[in-house]
Amino acid sequence: MSEPAQNSQSVEELYDEGQEWKLNTGEETIHAKRMSGRFRTYKWMAASLWLLFFFGPYLRWNGQQAVLFDIPARQYHIFGITILPQDVWMLALLLLFFAILLAVVTTMVGRAYCGYFCFQTIWVDIFTWIEEKLEGAPAKRKKLDKAPFSVGKLWVKSKKHLFWLLISAFTGLSFVAWFTDVYQLWVDYLTLSASSTEWGTLALFTVGTYVLAGFMREQACLWLCPYSRIQAVMLDRESLIPTYDLNRGEPRGRLKKGQQIEGNGDCIDCNQCVAVCPTGVDIRHGLDEGCITCALCIDACDSVMDKIDKPRGLIRYESIDALEGKDVLPLFKRPRVLVYMSIMVLAFVGIIYGLMNISGLDIKVLHERQPLFVTLSDGSVQNKYELKILNKTHDELRVMVTTEGLDGVTLVGAEEPFLVRPGKVTPYTVYLRLPRRQLEEPTVPVYFKLVGVEKPELNSTYESMFIGPR
Repeated sequence: MSEPAQNSQSVEELYDEGQEWKLNTGEETIHAKRMSGRFRTYKWMAASLWLLFFFGPYLRWNGQQAVLFDIPARQYHIFGITILPQDVWMLALLLLFFAILLAVVTTMVGRAYCGYFCFQTIWVDIFTWIEEKLEGAPAKRKKLDKAPFSVGKLWVKSKKHLFWLLISAFTGLSFVAWFTDVYQLWVDYLTLSASSTEWGTLALFTVGTYVLAGFMREQACLWLCPYSRIQAVMLDRESLIPTYDLNRGEPRGRLKKGQQIEGNGDCIDCNQCVAVCPTGVDIRHGLDEGCITCALCIDACDSVMDKIDKPRGLIRYESIDALEGKDVLPLFKRPRVLVYMSIMVLAFVGIIYGLMNISGLDIKVLHERQPLFVTLSDGSVQNKYELKILNKTHDELRVMVTTEGLDGVTLVGAEEPFLVRPGKVTPYTVYLRLPRRQLEEPTVPVYFKLVGVEKPELNSTYESMFIGPR
């Protein structure tokens, strides 16, 4: 039986006392027990989102790969939308959105990203699932690890590592597939004609996944990932995290012939919450940097409470303030959450605005600097411009350039439609001529309008200036 906790101690003091708990720092391999429950179900549902990573490159859109990040051509194709470096501000807003989303989620419910969506967490879960299917429950796995070398042990271990390597290799190939045509990529690998970059990336991800998910496991979270270190500045006393109810559970003690000892709390010291933890944390000692808030300990504890006819929730999502009986603001009324949400909304609105206003054609106009204008023999004023026409589509287009906003002006050099290359910037030189008598000001605005001949819905307008003598 554990030593009874002092009832006079506050929750805060007990949490501080729990900091003395020693984490597994790599001395042994953690073999976490698997137990069904609602949070285990949520974890598998979240993990299934990673199927998009594996099979997303195989999706087709209008006969082409639906999502393709073409780095050499500096083009990003997303379901028919082509984003070029000129639109990179939308990528910045997208990164801002997800960064703030991560902060919001952590402030509200702890390290839910680590527990449910992180690459490392999900792959470790899959690797250990394979390990359990081949080697058995945690006790059997520990026994096998300590067993002397034998043909049987070699056979089981070889099968496990083969599956791990296959998953690791498929992970590396899937990553490369987002940056090149996936079907051609398979041909390149199978015919050994892939580039050195493709082979290097495949090898890097294969080895990285194999080592991180198969061997380092929770140690990657503890020693390599900076997120476990910065979580303290994101969490506060109102954050909902998997928490052990000390007031209800202590003093803990084992059942005696199916009956609890008088005066003991609801915790029967079965250690099931520790057995299922993928990082080996004892949640009863308070918040720990090793806790990834996967809440599997809640499933384990609830199952035990059901067996001993005690109410669920000895371990539950709760805030420290709520455990101490203090008033807690609703999540969406907390100042920090409101600030984060406001930034997210602004970023999201900016992304939607950019996507709605993105066009397949774009025009930029550079006014000649030397000279700013030329006076022709007939007295008219001429300005020279260089047009930079960007075709964001996959097809060669015929376009027409016109001007607006300046009466009497003549466009020279673009009287007829001309071709622009797909995915490229096409430079084009034009001139504007205007009779001197019609130039009322030394500088007047003029608008260049670009329109696709066969696709008039593709158009773009740019404001420039027409300059004349004072």
